[in-house]
Amino acid sequence: METIKGGINASKGFRAAVAAAGLKYEDRDDMVLITSVVPCRAAGVFTRNVVQAAPVVRDRALLAEGLNVRAVLVNSGIANACTGAEGEKSCLRSALILEEAMGIPEGEIMTASTGVIGMQLPMKKMREGILKLVSSVAGGEETATRAAKAIMTTDTHEKECAVTFELDGKTCHIGGMAKGSGMIHPDMGTMLAFLTTDVLMDRALLQEALQEAADETFNMISVDGDTSTNDTLLLLANGTAKNEEIRERNEAYGVFFEALLSVCQTLAKQLAADGEGATALMEVTVSGAASVEDARKLARSVTASSLTKAALNGHDANWGRILCALGYAGVSFDPAQLTLSVASAAGELVLYEKGAPAEYDEKTATAILSEAEVRILADLQAGEESATAWGCDLSKEYITINADYRS
Repeated sequence: METIKGGINASKGFRAAVAAAGLKYEDRDDMVLITSVVPCRAAGVFTRNVVQAAPVVRDRALLAEGLNVRAVLVNSGIANACTGAEGEKSCLRSALILEEAMGIPEGEIMTASTGVIGMQLPMKKMREGILKLVSSVAGGEETATRAAKAIMTTDTHEKECAVTFELDGKTCHIGGMAKGSGMIHPDMGTMLAFLTTDVLMDRALLQEALQEAADETFNMISVDGDTSTNDTLLLLANGTAKNEEIRERNEAYGVFFEALLSVCQTLAKQLAADGEGATALMEVTVSGAASVEDARKLARSVTASSLTKAALNGHDANWGRILCALGYAGVSFDPAQLTLSVASAAGELVLYEKGAPAEYDEKTATAILSEAEVRILADLQAGEESATAWGCDLSKEYITINADYRS
């Protein structure tokens, strides 16, 4: 497996387009089209929030029908969530306009939206934007990067990843892009993420692979503890690599899954690192757990702890906050067996060891916690399982961004 450039356009047969429709932003691209030269098998993971945006509801229904997908239409700035029957009609109408413009059958378009909740999509601008998209579809790295930028809201930069690997002597690819900076505490996959692959795989197995990859990556990140109404993770597979179809969990499946996991993890870490107002990426690894589920709960509890996040922002080795977050995670463990450490490019330091504070130098701890990426390591000594979660620090800037979000 090799990391390459190209984002969502890295996979054979996929192209993209961007347009500035002025839906909410006046000075930037805010609509994206992802297309395949042939219909794709699709998989998706969505928010578990009871309040779900119109595109989430519609995409779920399309996947349940097992329909092939030819394209995905995405807009930023307006979430089309909590918009009632009018929002549902706007979502369907947008898909119908695109299907007519592309000359493809009804039901082959999936949609996704991100932005302010409660605003209706301006359909005149949507139609104009869709027509612009259809006339400007292109392949290549530059278009893919423009697409990754166009789906941003409060993100500070685009988030892309792509890899290449071999199956049956055929060169295959997985490419992706994601957006998300706030309202990130997924109970599914992520805020918005779109993956493309030219691998040929059984539809049900593709869904299983995506769910498992999401559980290990996107479901292990947190910025602020808020689960969005619009969380959508889509994977399109068009089979143009012409590999032998993967129909079971064999060696070929293992190679594919490793590549998928790599792309998802890279995007997930980019999301966590770009949390609103963040200055540092927090990586929490819990080892020595009795089960993977226990390890995941514990690691996620630390990344979601506001007090731990604030301590990281202040470069303060306040290990008591970490212990508290582990303690209320809903997992039973013996604190007397726990060892807690912090690590970064500046070194590694044990803060708490087997039920008691360790002796350490505060200046050294501060230096470690001042790096752009900080690891928190908790060894429970209770089993063989482990898990890693990602988050970020909590700064005053987070309040500023969200206090002014609708302005």
